[in-house]
Amino acid sequence: MSAFNRPVKLTVISDVICPNCNIGQHELIGAVSYCQDTLHLPLTFEIEFLPFRLIPTRILPDENTPKVSKDEFFTSTVGKEPWAAMQASIMKWSQEKNIPIAFKGLVSQSTRAHRLSRKAYQIGGQNKQLPFLCAVFRAYLEEGRDVADLDVLSDISEQTGVMSKQEALDFLHSDELLEEVNTMCEKVRSKVTGVPMTIIDGKWCVQGGQSSDVFIQIFKKLAYTGVSAAPSPFAAPVVALTV
Repeated sequence: MSAFNRPVKLTVISDVICPNCNIGQHELIGAVSYCQDTLHLPLTFEIEFLPFRLIPTRILPDENTPKVSKDEFFTSTVGKEPWAAMQASIMKWSQEKNIPIAFKGLVSQSTRAHRLSRKAYQIGGQNKQLPFLCAVFRAYLEEGRDVADLDVLSDISEQTGVMSKQEALDFLHSDELLEEVNTMCEKVRSKVTGVPMTIIDGKWCVQGGQSSDVFIQIFKKLAYTGVSAAPSPFAAPVVALTV
């Protein structure tokens, strides 16, 4: 690593049942890869994902409550016409990127997935958390699987090298990290109106699922204008968003 490389901390607030969070994650990782592998910017990135729940616990208090289809959930949450427009936008992105998106399947509370995501970060930082979350998004949005299901999550944990299937099951049957995830979600929900949100160095935030081009321009500015400059006109100051 060059002595002149500047470390950049990216904190992403997202939910695994949010289609736009999946798109935002793809775009962000694509921008990071392009800046490192093609532009060779003097930056190193550390990425941490923090939990957000689209479904407040008062609506689905745990994963044992009745589940609803994606269509039913998003229609009731955002409205029929906005959901149709969202699907059209997502499908356009899906076709452009050649990444399949399935609108079949169920929507479940995401607490279990967030607990495993936090555990993955504790075990191995972004090298464990990012592959785990990519696999969860793939299971949910490409394969239409229930990402609150114990077998689904424990299989993903083993496949991505976080923990063995049995270790993951033991973890999920415990209450480890449950209070931490609940506290994080409560703090974030009081300050964040929508996800995904990407916080850069704890100072600036990028709202929504922006394109790779937006992030690339931000990272270029960070590389060439120094630490004190705001990275982009798209970014706003973060106020008391520490979780």
